[in-house]
Amino acid sequence: LKCENIMALPKINTPTYDLTLPSTGKKIKYRPFLVREEKILIMALETEDMAQITNAVVEILNDCILTKGVSVNKLATFDIEYLFLNVRAKSVGETVEVNITCPDDGKTSVQTEINIDSIKVQKVRGHKNIIKLDDQYSMKLKYPSITEFIESNFESGQDGGEGSDIDKSLTMITSCIEMIYDNEESWDASDSSQKELEEFIEQLNSKQFKAIEKFFETMPKLSHKVKVTNPTTEVESEVVLEGLASFFT
Repeated sequence: LKCENIMALPKINTPTYDLTLPSTGKKIKYRPFLVREEKILIMALETEDMAQITNAVVEILNDCILTKGVSVNKLATFDIEYLFLNVRAKSVGETVEVNITCPDDGKTSVQTEINIDSIKVQKVRGHKNIIKLDDQYSMKLKYPSITEFIESNFESGQDGGEGSDIDKSLTMITSCIEMIYDNEESWDASDSSQKELEEFIEQLNSKQFKAIEKFFETMPKLSHKVKVTNPTTEVESEVVLEGLASFFT
């Protein structure tokens, strides 16, 4: 028998990059998507099943984050959007092309190229996560997590009616309650059932509920301003793109 030396195929070195999480200022190290990971994501998206898409995104980002001790499930929505955008950008290129509808006529679409590095998480001055409900009780809120990230960026968008929107809003609010407290006692949300949290929210008055809504309206978000000129009307407009989905249209 003739013995031949068979050389194994070479392994390609994957570059690594640093990124600062907007919520904490913590610097983490990550690598780009690989082909096998793009495949996992595409296959999950084709199923249109939120559970599978969530699992795929969590698996891919956990693999791409090289810094130990960082859990995707515990990251804020805007952290995940910013991370996902940068990880994907390093995989396919430093720029992204988006189709923007010119606001002056509402119909003309203009393709615009945006440098990924210019897209940042914008923070609103005065935003706070402690909501004073009255003279006695306060509520501490945490940012939406991976579930809300998936729903806002990958959901197919079936219209469930007004009632469905109200239910979704209530579910998101209760999922973001971290603690309710007064000067003497505190109640951790993890010790309460979903029903108990919903009943607590439903007893609030309009002013108290609007204070909670303001937390979500002013929380940090992936945002970028871009100027576009309508080729038909020659009108220049400034358009604000918000959320990860805006940069993949």
